[in-house]
Amino acid sequence: MDILIYGATGMVGQGVLLECLRADDVKSVTVIVRSPLAESHPKLRQIVTADLLSPFTTNEMSQYAACFFCLGVSSAGTTEAQYSKITYDLTLDVASKLYQVNPAMAFIYVSGAGTDSSEQGKSMWARVKGKTENALLAKGFASAWMFRPGMIQPLNGARSKTTRYRILYQILSPVLPLLKRLFPRAILTTEDIGKAMLNLVRYGNQKAILETEDIGRMAHSSLRRM
Repeated sequence: MDILIYGATGMVGQGVLLECLRADDVKSVTVIVRSPLAESHPKLRQIVTADLLSPFTTNEMSQYAACFFCLGVSSAGTTEAQYSKITYDLTLDVASKLYQVNPAMAFIYVSGAGTDSSEQGKSMWARVKGKTENALLAKGFASAWMFRPGMIQPLNGARSKTTRYRILYQILSPVLPLLKRLFPRAILTTEDIGKAMLNLVRYGNQKAILETEDIGRMAHSSLRRM
């Protein structure tokens, strides 16, 4: 299968990309990025562009089995309008373009634990994420899944682009492996997220919104359909 990834420079996207490159049944991985990755691999193709919608000028996108949308920004220090511009507007613009050329593909969106599906809560980021999830699920893709991870342990060199998150992970790095062993259902790794995405494309899942525990189960699913 051929996979398309947005957000491959972020911590989650880095982990997802690595799992795709490792998977025997993934023939190719295309990443849409504003700046080139240092990563090099026979399966990997990079489309470097300032306009993240520009690749949709051709019907090339019809080949992809799935889009893994890992692109996102922190809500800290932003207004709702600023946060919505990337979290909602850009995500839906990409999804709409993809749907036009390939409605049969799977679309997997990385949201977050605590997302507000009602769109009415007090938390700004949770409302915007909820609005984004709802719009994606209503778009009409053959398959669409929303990921709501909580605490994530970065593995295999994956690191956040956000300075304060990098510092936080550096502080927590000595204890995260222990916490993962003690509370395996509460903490995911970047490997877990990548494997879960691939398994969803392979086997499917009736649940459209996957919380932390659901993602963990999906990451370790067998060949049976979930």
